[in-house]
Amino acid sequence: MVELLKNALAAGHKAKYVLFDSWFSNPRQILEIKDLGLNVIAMVKRSSKRTYMFEGKRLDIKKIFASCKKRHGRSRYLLSVPVKVGQDKNGENGIDARIVCVRNRNNRKDWIAIICTDMSLSENDIIRIYGHRWDIEVFFKTCKSSLLLRKEYYGLSYDRLTAHVSMFFTRYMLLTVTKRDNEDDRTLGELFYLMISEVADITYQESMLIILEAILATVQEEFHITDEQVEAFYEKFMAKLSESMQRLSQAG
Repeated sequence: MVELLKNALAAGHKAKYVLFDSWFSNPRQILEIKDLGLNVIAMVKRSSKRTYMFEGKRLDIKKIFASCKKRHGRSRYLLSVPVKVGQDKNGENGIDARIVCVRNRNNRKDWIAIICTDMSLSENDIIRIYGHRWDIEVFFKTCKSSLLLRKEYYGLSYDRLTAHVSMFFTRYMLLTVTKRDNEDDRTLGELFYLMISEVADITYQESMLIILEAILATVQEEFHITDEQVEAFYEKFMAKLSESMQRLSQAG
């Protein structure tokens, strides 16, 4: 995966975060991705072999979760702790990261842990960004089950596999655009403009008259003046305006 990321960066692609599941989230891989200038947001695997430096001790995620007090109520997450991931080249503690534990939506009694190497992100942002990975999973499932991604080509050539996958991605995008045009009401852009044409914009002259009428009515109500005094106030007010403003303020 690291080599693929290097190729993508060399080709000019830019990204802030790399999202992946627990299969790839070992400390060594996280350090290598961080060295590329990218931050990681990934699910943590519950394994005693994957440990993190927490409060001066090297613990796995299950021991970290068991040793900390959990948040209750309507909080989006159960636990948030800073840790150190891996070891640097000198054999010392590695990079800073944050582990956020959230409830498993499929089993409220269970929990999952997400690790993030960007310490500036809040817990809610970490959860939100990691949630984008679900869209990627749906995309791959559609390609494999509906578009038969794994059954149209068998081979070991990297270039041919890349071309094969690129054709599938293009096919998916074309089908998605067609589906949206046929089924999604948000594509009916013309309806928006047709509705706009039914509602005429208020003119500048009309808006000025509305403002003047509101001012005169307020003055008369607050100061209990007569209609003659209101008319005199109006004449003095209009006299102070420029000729162009006076013309615009006259009822047409």
